[in-house]
Amino acid sequence: MSDSRTDGYIVQKYDTQVKRFCQTLDLKDNPELIAEYRKRHSEGEAWSEILDGIREVGILEMEIYIVGTRLFMIVETPVDFDWPTAMARLSTLPRQQEWEDYMSEFQVAPQGASSDEKWVLMERMFHLYNVKE
Repeated sequence: MSDSRTDGYIVQKYDTQVKRFCQTLDLKDNPELIAEYRKRHSEGEAWSEILDGIREVGILEMEIYIVGTRLFMIVETPVDFDWPTAMARLSTLPRQQEWEDYMSEFQVAPQGASSDEKWVLMERMFHLYNVKE
């Protein structure tokens, strides 16, 4: 049986350069809540309006990884993507705040917070490319 954690994850290839944003968020330390959070993010469970909104603001790809109670999100966007503008727009789209409130019971975050207020942008402190820069 294959294990994606050790086999790796295939990433989308684009004809143009993209940039990446990384974020983190903690879940409440409750196995039942974490199992339900995972279920609500599974294929067919995430609300279509939320997925459409993510794409509408210009996000090309989004992945969420989990270890214990820690979530790690990778967001890939076009190079000209403006994070503050996109997040402000995302927060106004249909059902977005409803989704954030729906998810808040699982997250260590203030009730009523937007996605941008919950997820903390991370700073890249190291990188290694196979090609000399």
